[in-house]
Amino acid sequence: MRLSKPVRHSFGRGLLGVGLLLGLCACSDEGPKTPEEVPPDLEPLYVMAREYRQDYEKGLERIIDGDEVAGRALLISATDRIAVAAKLCANTRGCEMGLFVTSMTQVAADRQALTLAGHEVEGDDGEASGPSLSSSEPRLSNGSFHLGETELGDLIPLNVEVRAALNDWLTWNRPQLMQSYEQYQFLRPYIVPVYEEAGLPEALLFAIMAKESGGKVHAYSRAGAVGPLQFMSHTARRYGLYSQNGFDMRLDPVAATRANAAYVTDQLEAFDDLGLALAAYNSGESRMRRLHRKLPDADFWDPRMHYELPTETRNYVPQTLAAALIFLYPEEFGIEFPDYETLSTTIILAEDISIGELTICLGETDNPHGWFRTLRNLNPRLKPAVRSKAGETMVIPSRLVSVYADRCLGESPVLDVARLLHDADFPEQPPVVHYKVRRGDTLAKIAASHGCRGVRDLAAINGIEPPDFVIHVGQRLSVPTCQ
Repeated sequence: MRLSKPVRHSFGRGLLGVGLLLGLCACSDEGPKTPEEVPPDLEPLYVMAREYRQDYEKGLERIIDGDEVAGRALLISATDRIAVAAKLCANTRGCEMGLFVTSMTQVAADRQALTLAGHEVEGDDGEASGPSLSSSEPRLSNGSFHLGETELGDLIPLNVEVRAALNDWLTWNRPQLMQSYEQYQFLRPYIVPVYEEAGLPEALLFAIMAKESGGKVHAYSRAGAVGPLQFMSHTARRYGLYSQNGFDMRLDPVAATRANAAYVTDQLEAFDDLGLALAAYNSGESRMRRLHRKLPDADFWDPRMHYELPTETRNYVPQTLAAALIFLYPEEFGIEFPDYETLSTTIILAEDISIGELTICLGETDNPHGWFRTLRNLNPRLKPAVRSKAGETMVIPSRLVSVYADRCLGESPVLDVARLLHDADFPEQPPVVHYKVRRGDTLAKIAASHGCRGVRDLAAINGIEPPDFVIHVGQRLSVPTCQ
């Protein structure tokens, strides 16, 4: 099987970049005035761009009406997008920079007018208050990973193990692959620069994250591994992931990626073999170094090495490599990864709200899976059921700022529902006492003496068969305190 050149993954691909530029041009004095004047293939993008512009105007209106917190959030979101669009316009054929500058000038004029009128429309430092692609957009990755002059795709053999792993990802494990990709895209602006700085390929980062955690920042394994890249505590400490003010830094995506890049680089230098480096990531470098000393000329696929490894590790390596191949060559495998607008903005909360409540009031806007996982990933230090206070900050996808302002503030029916549900919880299991059966006891008598209304639950807890509910003197029963 001969794979074609990898498909390049970049920001601004698809609807976000072109659509936003059309919106900026559409609001100037020149260029298209109506959707009918836009080429038919770009009409959906034009409609989307108009919605972006409306968010900006809505922010201005809210500030004028006295709702400065929500208005500021909308303006920050809109101007973050404009900053990204400026970069895209400079590299987009047919984008008229004159129209773009006109639109930017109008934004500046609007802000100046509001400032003169006594409204605060920017953060304290005069810049957007949160991270976004405008400040953290990574360089485009070309998938190159050099051991000598070899690209990553050429290091992955299409042997039976990798083919079996590809089959798993493309069949029963396809939902995890796609969900991993979605969550990875929102983390990508923050973590890809770390990998690129280390000279490692983006496809490898995605593959390890997809296999380790499915893109869940708050992932915990039964073995004690934690975080999106699943570090054990002793390895985490070696690579700088300590607890800071009670927060486990293994849950910080950027810090975890930095540690992961350092660890992978160390293993590549030790083994000069990608398969062995990944095996060390899964089963520990101590084991792998012992085997490497024993079999210094064996790579991961060498049967002498391969069958010395645990079954989990023998599966882990081809599964990770298969995920990297799919990331590099999606069309080869019938995969169409969606385009996501992944720009995020730090907002100042206008009211007390938890991530759980925010998830409910945002609903399924632009995402049939809802936003709980993305909000958790972007705010790893926040506990989802604990309300953040008004005036504190939270990072949310920029496209949701308008929805937050409309549905998650003030007298919102869906927010009322979210608050009602936030205060609900499953009742705790009643405490259990241990009771030794005495002469003359019956199950009904024991149940009544502990405030229980019937014998069936008590019988079920203790494995006593109906209908006779026979018990014996000296038998020990677990009895809930039902009073």
